[in-house]
Amino acid sequence: MPEIAEPVDLAVGRRLNPEAVGWSRRALHRTDLPRTGRVKRWEYWGIMTRRFVLGLTIADLDYANLTQIYAYDRMRHHEVSLDTTGLGPLRPGLPDGLPPITATSGPLTFSDHGRGTRIRVEHERVKVALEAVGGDDGLGVVVPWSPRRFQYTLKELARPLSGTIEVDGEREAVVAGWGVLDRGRGVWPYRMTWNWGAGSGDVAGRRLGLQVGGKWTDGTGQTENGLFVDGRLHHWDDDLAWEYDLEDPTSTWTVTGPDVEAVLTPFHRRVASTNAGVIASRTHQAFGRWSGWARGGRGIEYRLDGLLGWAEQAHNRW
Repeated sequence: MPEIAEPVDLAVGRRLNPEAVGWSRRALHRTDLPRTGRVKRWEYWGIMTRRFVLGLTIADLDYANLTQIYAYDRMRHHEVSLDTTGLGPLRPGLPDGLPPITATSGPLTFSDHGRGTRIRVEHERVKVALEAVGGDDGLGVVVPWSPRRFQYTLKELARPLSGTIEVDGEREAVVAGWGVLDRGRGVWPYRMTWNWGAGSGDVAGRRLGLQVGGKWTDGTGQTENGLFVDGRLHHWDDDLAWEYDLEDPTSTWTVTGPDVEAVLTPFHRRVASTNAGVIASRTHQAFGRWSGWARGGRGIEYRLDGLLGWAEQAHNRW
């Protein structure tokens, strides 16, 4: 699986550019795609602090658009979910060029600048003003299902946060928090199921980011799996095995492979469903702490104990 080191076009017209298939440490894919024909674009920020869990989404799904604000107060066990679905493409649309980019929809704004990304939410129930430090490695991957069905994903883990979060009148000045970016651009099959897991934190003097995925990449020759150590990515080529029980919200999620044995123990689980005719989704997302180990460069094993993050299964019809 080749590492891509120079900017490249994701597609030529509606067809995948074979030279784009591989993985990268930076956002190097120009994702100019048609504005119709099952093209999906999204920007997602997952945020975890001492008090709050946030999931913030701006998505353009071609014939519909989504703006989602999810917040969970770990102290009060208080949950807020604010979703807006519109017909037709998002206006203005999400950018397809190389960073820096700005994405805006309703109360949400994500804006790259020279040192990182500003994350803003202006809603009467949820107010966010955060800075996510940038500059480290990410993991960009192109998954080729066929010449006309393909996806580019960019994951950036363990981005340190500062700023403020307010949810239903309760405010936190963030002094210890982590942001995770999930950027997606591609042409999808109508039905798809995926697993995704992420963990961020400091363990034994190292800043670690755990990135694991499954199902949607299996059998394609590409993976979105790896470990970030002090901002440096160590990518794994192997598919991973996932074990979990969706019927038991308190049960652990286990992810194993040649370079990782990781277990997420949840402290909260979110189940989110959408059914809007041609578009439907159901997501089980467990938030908690990771334990176990993962392998970085030169075969060094790192403990994952205490990393904050999540594991999920999502099924989409879109």
